[in-house]
Amino acid sequence: MIKKIAKWARLKSPWILHLNSGACNACDIEIVAALTPRYDVERFGVQLKATPRHADIIICTGPVTRQLKSRIIRIYEQTPDPKFVVAVGSCAMSGCVYRGCYNVLGGLDQVIPVDAYIPGCPPRPDAILDGVVKLLGKLEKKL
Repeated sequence: MIKKIAKWARLKSPWILHLNSGACNACDIEIVAALTPRYDVERFGVQLKATPRHADIIICTGPVTRQLKSRIIRIYEQTPDPKFVVAVGSCAMSGCVYRGCYNVLGGLDQVIPVDAYIPGCPPRPDAILDGVVKLLGKLEKKL
């Protein structure tokens, strides 16, 4: 019974952690726009949290740099199971324009497992909303 309630709560009210790993801030602005009343992801119960210990989903923007690699892994490990990761934007997916730079390792999936990708440079808020809804559908099957 407790597991059933926990599954319902995770699906109806996922808490997200926004992690910027060195992006140009364009994707970050679009994520903030998705949280505003115009797009209103809170109607799906999504809430932004400041700590990985309270988050269910990590939303990451930007390429993975050598400096942040260990921090990203630590944040991923601090997030309670089951945890899910969303790569937002071309940089988080592949490194994009920063690929080949001396300090850039590539996309987020080079360091931690990624459950959903939202392409674009930057992706529109409605695309981010669509990606979150598809992830919630995936969560329903996974949990």
